[in-house]
Amino acid sequence: MKTVLILGATSDIGRALASKFASNSYNIQLAARSIQDLISIRSDIKIRFGVECDCYAFNAEEFYSHELFWKSLSARPDISIVVFGNMFEQQACLHDWDLTLKTIQVNYTGVASILNIIARSYKERKAGTIICISSVAGLRGRSSNFIYGSAKAALIAYLSGLRNELYHNDVHVMTVLPGFVFTKMTDNLQLPKFLTATPDEVARDVYRAFLKKKNIVYTKWIWKWVMLIIRLIPESIFKKLNL
Repeated sequence: MKTVLILGATSDIGRALASKFASNSYNIQLAARSIQDLISIRSDIKIRFGVECDCYAFNAEEFYSHELFWKSLSARPDISIVVFGNMFEQQACLHDWDLTLKTIQVNYTGVASILNIIARSYKERKAGTIICISSVAGLRGRSSNFIYGSAKAALIAYLSGLRNELYHNDVHVMTVLPGFVFTKMTDNLQLPKFLTATPDEVARDVYRAFLKKKNIVYTKWIWKWVMLIIRLIPESIFKKLNL
């Protein structure tokens, strides 16, 4: 039976992904800042799906602990999924460097740190899958969230290069680009229902794309076309828009 590591497992999407893979007979490794917060998720997965499920402490910002974390896993996961992230209000970031730095460190630097380690391991084994949740916000900078978007843009570029790096070693890297998602992180936002996915919908799309070994997946699918239009708007016009 194969094993899936979920980094950021207490997030709404992380929980949904854990359930989706467990329902398809994968053993699960849950990782988040607090093991205590993972216990109820572990119990639910073991009872409902009858698979093995372990919990681990992981902090995206404690970069020099990531190597030890990877070595501490009871089994090397066949699939590693990065879900963790944060998003602060844009104006708050502009007035507080600590929030800007935290946005960059969690959404990009912390991801690159742990994925460098995972990538080396998979490259040596010549097997493995890396799935990483980025965001359509990284496809073009917008005034409403360009600090968050810039971190996600860096992550998209990193994943593209990593995919290129690992292809000849039979390691697959998949970039997931969600649009709006109903989660705790977006509770304070008024989101259009037609364009907004649930965590379960994201997990479904990710699992389907994983089976097909897709390189990039949008969720909901309509965001592929929404972002194509946004990216085609000339800069001379785009800078005048209130997005």
